[in-house]
Parts: sequence; structure tokens; C-alpha cells
Amino acid sequence: MSIQSRVRISGPLKPFATGFAAELTQQGYTSLSASVQLRLMAHLSRWLANESLDVHELCVTTVERFLTARRSTGYTSHLTEKAMRPMLRYLRQLGVVPAPPTIAPNGPVEQMLERYRHYLTVERGLGSPTARGYVDAVQPFLHGRVSPDGLGLDLDHLSSADVVAFVVDRCPSQSRSPAKLTATALRSFLSFLYVEGMTERSLVAAVPSVAGWRLAGLPKGLEPKELRSLLTSCDRRTQQGRRDFAILTVLARLGLRAGEVAALLLDDIDWRAGTLVVRGKGNIIESLPLPPDVGEAVVAYLRRGRPGSAKGRPVFVRVKAPHRALSSGGVTQVVAAAARRAGLGQIHAHRLRHTVATQMLQAGASLTEVGQLLRHRRVLTTAIYAKVNREALRMIARPWPGGVT
Repeated sequence: MSIQSRVRISGPLKPFATGFAAELTQQGYTSLSASVQLRLMAHLSRWLANESLDVHELCVTTVERFLTARRSTGYTSHLTEKAMRPMLRYLRQLGVVPAPPTIAPNGPVEQMLERYRHYLTVERGLGSPTARGYVDAVQPFLHGRVSPDGLGLDLDHLSSADVVAFVVDRCPSQSRSPAKLTATALRSFLSFLYVEGMTERSLVAAVPSVAGWRLAGLPKGLEPKELRSLLTSCDRRTQQGRRDFAILTVLARLGLRAGEVAALLLDDIDWRAGTLVVRGKGNIIESLPLPPDVGEAVVAYLRRGRPGSAKGRPVFVRVKAPHRALSSGGVTQVVAAAARRAGLGQIHAHRLRHTVATQMLQAGASLTEVGQLLRHRRVLTTAIYAKVNREALRMIARPWPGGVT
């Protein structure tokens, strides 16, 4: 018996039930999950018929009305727009339901932030997550520059004193990392204003530096025993276990960032040459050698873990349907879950990047070689790992004046 035949659908959505059921199956939904989606479609179709509405009138407002009616009827599940997304996405792909309206920036602050975001992503080549962080960081600054009538921004009279006053007021309430992001984003935004001709002179130099010492922290990698516990926590008899083991192996052997693992495509792996294409920060594409153990872990996942219903060409996909590409946050969650199973406490994906660097130094690699593998743009970024190589530090340390020779 087909999934669709288990649920009776009448009304304006009936012609789309069979296709929707097939789409759910193709995306990897289980029979139970697909039946739930079809029952939701059946309820919506009945409601549309009672309201004398056609499928073409299923806009955002209509969906909200339906969800309100569903709650008042006594339903206790699937009461939000998120539950409707699979169905609405399918109907929009067919062109029978209008696409949600694009929300235009409303107000001077939002319009300026949209211009700045476009500048960051298009002109500066920043990734969307980084650009979003910069935009969020400068938003409070712009709210303080709204003109008295609320129709514009007062940038003509922006001075160094205004910049300093904002930083002094904002940063003390933030921890070190958010405060540094505020200062960095503000410098970027002030540069944008000058480049766009919205300020007569550059005020970048007016942004005070956030207190802190570069290279003050000590990068902490995992001990070999801890790394083994992390990897063995994955049950490789299951699809999820094979996926998680492959992700952890890639992170622990190649030192990739979480976003770089999430961005890996099937076409990025050259099995004959034994190389892997990595899309790093700033859309920089580089090639890394593919170690045999990494290749074996990925092959095991691709053969007996990656769903055949996976959408597109990403290497790592969600376990639950729809089987879309795993996000960078999803990669971080894989590491965090494995750490909890192994009893290692809270560990993020970047900890494995530190582990790769410290292991290389302990094996005799130079800082230059570490920087090449981690694809650091600046030598100073790699210099922090010098502190974990105590023997190298002893060689360059000067004797204490007056000390014992």
C-alpha cells in the first residue's frame, strides 16, 4: 500500500497529493513522517475548501490563518510555519503557490546595513556568516546616528569623538571576543562609509584598540588517548556513526574548519590523485593531500552511510530527511556529541584543528609547515603554536641577566 493511499485528501490540494508523497519518499522521509505531512496537507485542503479558497491563494497570510484555525480546533502538533515548509516548498516549485514576498529593508538603519552587507560580500569577498557578524556588530552604532525625524542617518557630522564614545560605552559590557569583533567591524564600516563618499575623511584610526594581548592564549589540543576516545565513540555499525566518524577523521587529520567540512562536495575529491579541494575563508580554494585513513573513512560513509536520496553533491548530509547538506553548525554538533559520549566535556570543531597543529610540532614539523597545512594567510596566526613547542622555545630563549651560566 502506497503512503498516499493511507491518507484521504479532498479539496483543492488533492491533485498534488501523489506528487507530494513521491517527493517526500525521494527526500528520504520515513513512511511515518511522510504520512504526517500528508495528513497536514489533508487538513489544509479541507480548510481551504471550507473557506472557498483556491490553492493559488495560499499566501503567507492564508497560511497564518490556517495555523490559527488549526490551533483553535484542538491540534497540538505541527502548528508553526516550519511544519508547513516541506509542503509549501513543493507547491512553490510547481508554481501553484506564490513565493513569499521579499522583505525590503525598512528604515534608514536597515537600508544602510543592507548596503554594507552587499559591500562585504561582493566587494570584500567575505562569507555570509562573517558578513552577518559584522552587520550585527555595527547595528547599535547606526541606531545611535538616526536623525531626530527618524527618516535618515546623521553621518555628515560624525567625528572621532563619536566613534570613541560608542566604543567606550559598548565594549566594557562585552567579553573579549565580542568586544574585538565590535572594534574590527566598526573599522570596516567606517572604511565603507569613506569609500562610498558618505564621510569626508576616514575615521578608521579613531577606533580604540580593545585591551588584550595577541598570542596570550595557549592553544590546547587533545591528547592521543582523548582523540582515540572521541573517534571510538562513533558506532560505525550505523549510518550516523559512519558519517560522524568520517567527519571527525577529516577534522582530526587535516585540520579543516567546520565550515570547510560542511562545504565539501563529492567532486572535490580526486580519488586517483589522492587530493581534496578545500574552500576556505574568503572563497579561497586550495588542494590538500588525502591521507589513506581519511579516504577510507569517507569511502565507508559514502558506500554505507550517505543516503541515496541526498540532495545535490555535498559529501556530508543530514541523517534525518530531508537529506540536505550538513551545515557548519551541524559539523560542530557532531564533534560536541562525540565529546559528550567520550566523557571529554565540551569540545568544538576548532579544538581538533589545534590538535593537528600540536601533533605536527611534536612530530618535528616547522611552524611554516603547520601554517601551510592550516592555510594561514599570516605568519602571526601560526606563531601562537610556538608556545606549545617547549624545546624550540628553549633554543631561542635568552639567559636571564645575572643568572647561573
